[in-house]
Amino acid sequence: MGNYLNIGNAGFVSARKGTYVDKTGMISFINRTLGTADKLTCVSRPRRFGKSFAAKMLCAYYDKSCDSRKLFDGLEISGDASFEKYLNKYNVIYLDITEFTSDAFVKREMPNVVINLERKVIDELGAAYPDVARQDSLPNMLYDISEATGHKFIFIIDEWDALFRENRTDEFLQESYIRLLRGLFKNSGKTDRMIEAAYMTGILPIKKYGTQSAMTDFREYTMLAPRRLAEYVGFTEPEVKELCGQYGMEFEEVRRWYDGYSFHRAKSIYNPSSVMEAVKNGELANYWTQSETYESLKIYIEMDEDGLKEAVAQMLGGSKVKIDTISFQNDMITIRSRDDVLTLLVHLGYLSYDIDDKSVSIPNEEIREEFVRAVTMGKHTEIAKLIRDSDQLLEATLNMEEETVAAAIEEAHKTGIAPTFYNNEQALRSIIRVASAVWTNT
Repeated sequence: MGNYLNIGNAGFVSARKGTYVDKTGMISFINRTLGTADKLTCVSRPRRFGKSFAAKMLCAYYDKSCDSRKLFDGLEISGDASFEKYLNKYNVIYLDITEFTSDAFVKREMPNVVINLERKVIDELGAAYPDVARQDSLPNMLYDISEATGHKFIFIIDEWDALFRENRTDEFLQESYIRLLRGLFKNSGKTDRMIEAAYMTGILPIKKYGTQSAMTDFREYTMLAPRRLAEYVGFTEPEVKELCGQYGMEFEEVRRWYDGYSFHRAKSIYNPSSVMEAVKNGELANYWTQSETYESLKIYIEMDEDGLKEAVAQMLGGSKVKIDTISFQNDMITIRSRDDVLTLLVHLGYLSYDIDDKSVSIPNEEIREEFVRAVTMGKHTEIAKLIRDSDQLLEATLNMEEETVAAAIEEAHKTGIAPTFYNNEQALRSIIRVASAVWTNT
């Protein structure tokens, strides 16, 4: 077993030793794409939404260097007609792009990260196939191996977009990376003869140049449109109910904290990492965002985009906000409008997208807490003041101090909404709901 070629099933062994929610049904979906025109799959999800678990599961299933039959016993895929046909039958190349970018950062070799990635994989291939002449190009090396042996490869690339996220302004490096991926997956004369399938995960969808994807042959499943993979975005409601029963947790409270992502094929999807932490600890808390600082959210909601402040205020009050997602370029720097910011926040998991009415909202209590924290510690001083004054407004309401309440709402109206929205009835309603939301959760 190697570091990149046929890494084995150790990652999935670890997952199976703990509490495991069966997501192996996704394997049957990938099996149907093998060797077809749909063999290239890119799945984008927020951090800690199970992307790496899925990648390790696929490695364990396809990797011909190991025997994973017992690992899948009793799981959904074991009853599928395709289970035996593809189990441990392929050479698998697994690449965790964060490994390469982190190593390059430590060694101060970031400009060479793509070159080093290609070289390391070629070295392993050369050791595994000594009779095939070494090439300096990974696509050419794979092609020669396939032609000499008849073997095709399955690529599993985890965090494919890490280079774009960590090297946001290095366009030359990004373009060299895209060229490598195109050489592997968009070479009409070679790809079909050497690649049986590819499965990429990332936080962002594939980078766009204008309106076109950088790799148009990939079928994408995103937080905007997960399509047939919707139930694998996170935990479904039946899965969460079962976990709550196992661990003696109150389901309705777990739902309030971690539900909120909804798609055509899965109406109620939960943050998987947070649910697992909550049931294991027996305590509801903000687990997902503990893995980040609030800066991740704060940077984007502080951008000076027209209408962004009003959108944040409305969503904090529980309202939905209409957006147009088309112009977003699937990167973190080409942000031209309020809608680009909000679309990015959907991909990062901070907002839920309703495809039917093309709107976004804050999905649950866990994320609402993070928005409040980012706003109160950020530069949106008007909204921050509204939140800080909510306790005073609540006290005046409970004491039935009509004039104080009226004055406070008037101040909130002027504080939270731009002057052009002052006479907008929906704007006033949203401001009142902001205060109400704060009261409810304090």
